[in-house]
Formats: sequence, structure tokens, C-alpha cells
Amino acid sequence: MSLAPHNKWLLIFYTVPSHPVSNRMKIWRKLARSGAVQLKGAVYILPHNVEHYELCEWLVSEVASMGGDGTFVKVPEVETMTDSEVIALFNGQRENDYRNMGKKLEELERKISNIRKGGRGQNVKKLSEQLNKDKKEFEDIRKVDFFASKHGELLQKRIKTMEDEVKGMSTPPIKEQTAVLTPKRSAEYQGKTWVTRKKPFVDRMASAWLIRRFIDPGAKFRFIEEKELGSLDKQFSTFDIRGAEFTHQGDLCTFEVLAKSFGIKDKAIKRIAEIVHDLDIKDEKYNNPETSGVEEILTGIRKTENTDETTLEKGMAVFDMLYASKT
Repeated sequence: MSLAPHNKWLLIFYTVPSHPVSNRMKIWRKLARSGAVQLKGAVYILPHNVEHYELCEWLVSEVASMGGDGTFVKVPEVETMTDSEVIALFNGQRENDYRNMGKKLEELERKISNIRKGGRGQNVKKLSEQLNKDKKEFEDIRKVDFFASKHGELLQKRIKTMEDEVKGMSTPPIKEQTAVLTPKRSAEYQGKTWVTRKKPFVDRMASAWLIRRFIDPGAKFRFIEEKELGSLDKQFSTFDIRGAEFTHQGDLCTFEVLAKSFGIKDKAIKRIAEIVHDLDIKDEKYNNPETSGVEEILTGIRKTENTDETTLEKGMAVFDMLYASKT
């Protein structure tokens, strides 16, 4: 959108009757979609250009038809604010929009990561459709990102990366695949260093807890980038990373693969596996009502801890308490 020099602003003033409330919401939604930000009280501001000028004309007319009163003015500056401060209002609103968009993309990124690790619980066509929907929402935000917020550029790069990954995938069979797992003996996995990806979250936290609680009580954990996997010695055991000894198989998450491989029959483990599966695979297979609460706690840990080691330990503590609640 072509903007005039940003020392030209449109200020919109309006009032509408308090009832019906839907009228007030209708005007507010139109202002929000146009990219206007609230300046003071019921005063909104937009950068001046032809499209915004016409929008203000229509809004004032619509407000009048609702029994309200409205007007707008074009000004070279806002006396109590610098141009930079006004621009910061717009950028702040857009950055908030981008942050909310980024949270939505995290779920899609986890689904794509699941396929990259060998899981087949997701339909690539559906992922592509969701990505296109999210991309359209992103583009709608970009249209009202008048001053090119830096968050928009970062989010655009994330979306481009996801597009490239999805394009490189072939649509998996819709029919659920049964993973064939080789039975393992915990006696052969004692005192090992277990290696996984950096920035642990649900599946890695739960898997590490399962390893230390049921498989290798003396387990130590190390974190690497995926590209480092090939340089590891055979003395290390690897999990939840593409090409690892224990990772996604078929529609099973790593936690489920570990539990089945080592023959862990505990009923509480089965219930925890449902939670981990729903959070990690995102295929709504079990629709366990506890998933959202567990995810919020683990997200809080990841946001507040500074190292992978402390993040993992606190995440494992959550699963220790979750297990205790189910036994």
C-alpha cells in the first residue's frame, strides 16, 4: 500500500449509541481490519493515503446511519507525540498480531517436525492446507503493517521455511501404519549418556523421564544439533531426533516407541502416553482433556529456564508428579 509521508495522519472520532452493542463492534472491527490503532479514548489514527481517506468517509457515513456521530481530520502532526511515538503505536499493534500468529505456527511446525522424524500420523495435504490458511492470515497482517515491523520479516522467513519443507514431502498413506519395533532389554542400556535435540519440549521431556524412571536410572543427557548425530560414537544412545535409535515410528511418538520397545506395561504410563501423543503428534487421536494443562506448564518451564539441562530436569519433574497422580 502506498503511503504519503508519515507526517500526515488521519484522526477518526466517533460515538455510537450503546445499544445495540453489535453496532459498536461492527465499527471497531472495521477499524481493526484497516490497521487503525487507538490513540486516545474513542479516537483512532491511520496514516494518510487515498484508501484510508475513503474508508474514513464511509465510516463516518455508517456511524451516522446508526444514530451516532463521527468525523475525521487530516493533520500534519499530533501535538503531544512525535512521529516516532505514533509509529511505535502501529508497530506495537502489528508485533502483537505477529506474536499471536507465531504461536499458531508453532503447532504446525511441530507437526512438520513429526513427519521429518519419520512419523506418519499427519496428512501432508492437510498440513499444506493449514499452512496456506496461516499464510493468508499473515498476508492480511502484512497489508496493515504500514511501517514494516521487524517481527513481520522474521515470521515471513519461518513461513518460507515451512513451505519448503512441506513441498519436499510426499503425502503419506492415510491408512494408519503399524510400527514394527525390536524388543529391547533395559539391562543393556545402563549408565549411558542419552543424546537428543536441543530445546527439549513435551516428547523429549517425557521420554527422558521414562528413560531414567524405567530404563536407565543412571542416565545422563546431552543435547546436540540434528546435523551432529552422524559424528556420535556408538556408546551413546539417541532419542527423539531423526535417525536416532529411538524416535517416531509410524504414528507413534518417541515416548510410545520407548515404552513399547522396552515392554513397559504400566497402566499409568499408558495414560501418560496418550497425553504425550496428543501434544506431540497433534492428530487428536485420544482427545485427552489433560493435554492443554500439561502443555501450559511445560511451556512455562521452557520460557523461564535458561539452559536445556534445567529445562529437561524441571520437565521430568512434572512427569514424575503426573505419574504419581495416576498410580
